[in-house]
Amino acid sequence: MTVTTPAGFRAAGIPAGLKSTGAKDLALVVNDGPAFDSASVFTANRCKANPILWSQEVVKDGVVRAVVLNSGGANCYTGPDGFQTTHAVAEKVGSVLGVAPGDVVVCSTGLIGLANDRDHLLAGVDTAYAALSGDGGADAATAIMTTDSVSKQVVVEGAGWSIGGMAKGAGMLAPQLATMLVILTTDAVVPAADLDQALRAATRVSFDRLDSDGCMSTNDTVTVMASGASGITPTLPDFTDALTQACTDLAMQLLRDAEGADHEIAITVLNAASEDDAVEAGRSVARSNLFKAAVFGNDPNWGRVLASIGTTQAAFDPADLDVAMNGVWVCRSSTPDADPALVDLKPREVSVTIDLKSGDARATVWTNDLTHAYVHENSAYSS
Repeated sequence: MTVTTPAGFRAAGIPAGLKSTGAKDLALVVNDGPAFDSASVFTANRCKANPILWSQEVVKDGVVRAVVLNSGGANCYTGPDGFQTTHAVAEKVGSVLGVAPGDVVVCSTGLIGLANDRDHLLAGVDTAYAALSGDGGADAATAIMTTDSVSKQVVVEGAGWSIGGMAKGAGMLAPQLATMLVILTTDAVVPAADLDQALRAATRVSFDRLDSDGCMSTNDTVTVMASGASGITPTLPDFTDALTQACTDLAMQLLRDAEGADHEIAITVLNAASEDDAVEAGRSVARSNLFKAAVFGNDPNWGRVLASIGTTQAAFDPADLDVAMNGVWVCRSSTPDADPALVDLKPREVSVTIDLKSGDARATVWTNDLTHAYVHENSAYSS
């Protein structure tokens, strides 16, 4: 169940001294080939961390030999010296592996404005290199955790090939992508251009629709590497389906670990004029603090759903909207229908279904409720 399940990959996760707790905080994932195809997507936030600025250039040729990741500090808004730290780490990884530093993706996560100790990072690369193993995926997944309560890993099996993945993220989950780092590996033979197409299709319906609190990070990265070690070339649709499954599984793990949440909420919009309309309407509900607070209080307040939809540009008749919560249609034609008392919101999983009656498109957006624990954890994050 790790990034080293597919053939051709080694990984390690070690303590480099960035975290005051002494916990693992540096991970290295290496593609041993024979192929080194790759694709990545990054945060849409215009304020990007130094590792993003570096890695955006690295991935342009579709070749990535390794990914080095640290928790304990985001290396964002740390000035020119921060970028030089990113560059130095890539140079160090390239040196120990005997590859070009321009083929090394760098990822960081943690508090913005915190300068990572360069000496600790460089020494950590040496330690991680010595610890590289085909069994090191679990340690790597642990090393990238920040406020995560558990590590996130996945494996999807194909016909003689597989996809492995790891992710971190437990808050500020919002498009695009979410506050997360995700590394995916596959031993299938997939050219870089096909990887890019598959990855964008997969993230579009998984990470891009995870909207925990409407806050977009500066460091979000999703990178997939293909070693080709299986010698098998799946069809692009088959590979895309498997990659989408892996991304969706990791996205749901991120949602389940959202800071202080009591409910995971799936908001499905039906019969929209377009998929974009469906996503816009669903996202509007997902970002409503009033709606999220109501779910926390086990209150099926469908009026807050309609009010959120009304803020969008989606096509619909305000007098003809239907809403169900956990399968109970509490609103039909924009008027009360079933007794809200029939809706049981005590279970952790909550479903909201909205019928716009304007077409045949649909989409699901995932979010969580707004709790006292969420406010407490995020108010104390810098401590």
